Amino acid sequence: MSDERELLDRDDVDDLDAILSVEAADPDEVIHLVEDNADALFTWDYERSRQPLSKLYEKAKRSQWNATTDLPWDTDVDQELLAVTAGMATPEMMEAAGIDLTGSVFETWGKKEWLALAIEQQNWTLSQFLHGEQGALVCTAKIVETVPWIDAKYYAATQVVDEARHVEVFARYLDEKLNGHYRINPHLGLLLDDIIRDSRWDITYLGMQIMVEGLALAAFALAQAVTPEPLLRQLLRYVMGDEARHVAFGVLSLQEYYAGLTDKELADRQEFAFEAAVRMRDRLIAQEVWERVGVDTKEALRVLNPFGDDKNRDPFQMLLFSKIVPNLSKLGLLDVNGGWLRSRFDTLGVTQFETWTDTSIEYEMLDAVAADRAADADRAAVR
Repeated sequence: MSDERELLDRDDVDDLDAILSVEAADPDEVIHLVEDNADALFTWDYERSRQPLSKLYEKAKRSQWNATTDLPWDTDVDQELLAVTAGMATPEMMEAAGIDLTGSVFETWGKKEWLALAIEQQNWTLSQFLHGEQGALVCTAKIVETVPWIDAKYYAATQVVDEARHVEVFARYLDEKLNGHYRINPHLGLLLDDIIRDSRWDITYLGMQIMVEGLALAAFALAQAVTPEPLLRQLLRYVMGDEARHVAFGVLSLQEYYAGLTDKELADRQEFAFEAAVRMRDRLIAQEVWERVGVDTKEALRVLNPFGDDKNRDPFQMLLFSKIVPNLSKLGLLDVNGGWLRSRFDTLGVTQFETWTDTSIEYEMLDAVAADRAADADRAAVR
């Protein structure tokens, strides 16, 4: 098994200088080329023998929604009011969280500066949602090509439609309701490149369905819980219904496949999962936001201390792993090879989430989401 230096090219997983040294994409780049090394597979076996995947496929067909007609795009959005009512950071909030602003750039900040930060954080967060959804769109199209089972091809085709719809709604919300886009975060960009570039079909599943989609599901849940804005709440509710089904698709598919792999093959998957988890954690530093509001990123992080002793203080970091760890546990990746991945997650302080509900069970919530959507449509028809 490799160590952190070999995987991450740094001695310490929390090395801030190394994290910030990852270069952003060319700001003038419009088309990004990644070599796709995978083989496209036809299968002449059309027997639908994997019932869990067939069940997901049927759910996916019933749960389609139209981004143009099913969401109230005429809703007025006041981004400043949204920032304030969604829990904008304040000195009082920082103090309650045990963060001392004395002697830092934040000590002199007033409401104007905190509001500007909250607005940029909104723009950045939704921009990364958008870029991640395009990554999912491309990766799921690759799964249709590369997976050897007809049941999985059927389901993955429905996810391609889902992901196109997600790209559509986040792009439209950013364009019409908010006031700015951000480029893709370099850590997220590197991870998406790695997922696309790998020739093994199951790595596409592991990287996208388990890791990236697991993060997305957690982040959407947090965003929906705190935002008072009705259009965004409904948009996220619909997207979350799709995402839970997508992660369940990854768990159900890989559980069967990984049962037949050797320890050496599983070691490669463990290393990939750890590297992906660290990259997704690193992107939450959001250095692009600090640069835009004129704050040195190291100074901001010195004060906020995201890699301090209390590694679970940041709710985004907590939720990131709350979806990922139980799914990796169900796939058997935590304890194989002497518990290599478990020990790495112990270092990150996230193994505690192992006993949380895995998404192959959690996706049953989709029936409730579909029922809510039908009720929304009925109410709209009556009006």
